[in-house]
Amino acid sequence: MKLIGFFNRDGGTFRTTDMEAYESRAETVFREAGHDFDAIVFSGKEIVPAMERAARRDDIDGIVAGGGDGTISAAASIAWKNGVALGVVPAGTMNLFARSLRVPLDIWLALETLAFGEVDQVDIASANGRPFIHQFSAGLHARMVRYRNSYTYRSRLGKLGASARAAFGVVLNPPEFEVDFEAAGVYERRRVSAVSVSNNPFGQNALLYADSLTSGELGFYTAKPLKPLGVARLAVDLLRGKVKENADVMIMHPAQVHLHFPKLHSKANCVMDGELRPLERDVALRLHPGELKVLVQQGLAAQINEAERREVAP
Repeated sequence: MKLIGFFNRDGGTFRTTDMEAYESRAETVFREAGHDFDAIVFSGKEIVPAMERAARRDDIDGIVAGGGDGTISAAASIAWKNGVALGVVPAGTMNLFARSLRVPLDIWLALETLAFGEVDQVDIASANGRPFIHQFSAGLHARMVRYRNSYTYRSRLGKLGASARAAFGVVLNPPEFEVDFEAAGVYERRRVSAVSVSNNPFGQNALLYADSLTSGELGFYTAKPLKPLGVARLAVDLLRGKVKENADVMIMHPAQVHLHFPKLHSKANCVMDGELRPLERDVALRLHPGELKVLVQQGLAAQINEAERREVAP
């Protein structure tokens, strides 16, 4: 394959990595695997325009993106829109998409897995046409991200600390708002503290990422209006990977969801793949099954398909 690697030197693990050595190692590994491969290191501001330019080229089969969840989300959007494959090098704080793809979280081991891997096709979702690979959310999560962004931090550990402070702030001051939704033939107005729509349902894990990206379903979650104690209970269930057991949470698995916020505040926010954005009054969310091409470990797709067949077998 003709591939180009784009590594964000400002992203997480890469900040403390010898990027000249990493660039050289990436080129060696991919070329040994038989690919036509060049790697380039960019700053955070430069990397997205560079990926966009490369993906539009006629001679490119795919891009390999290294960085945090924001970089990977942007790369997935670019790969999807241009019909090229995406390889993910997890250099961020949470690396949620890489976890779903089962890419090693060690940035050096990830190179070997991707270079000697295979192309699979997984689901991607969109909100009003804007693609996302992890989740769209409003309410509790958006308030937490807004609080976190108000703090100053310069490292992965600092970001985790800021997230903890922000989470505590949300526990003490949870939001409450109305939402109309249409999903799987259900039309309803609810008063909630949180709305979340994920690209495939979340698995039973504390970080809330999908165990599979090929189910053909969204995860649709709403939480009833919560007081501080209720938010604390929800946080504990999230950390235990037991959110499905929380009585305050409604869960559905539709292919499409339409949200309407009848009393939208002018400064209301949502979060898409970790990025804080203005919340629109109407949001149409849908899944695009199998439309994103990704590099995964050799044989992984067959293993997952076999496991899924065993799960549904009578």
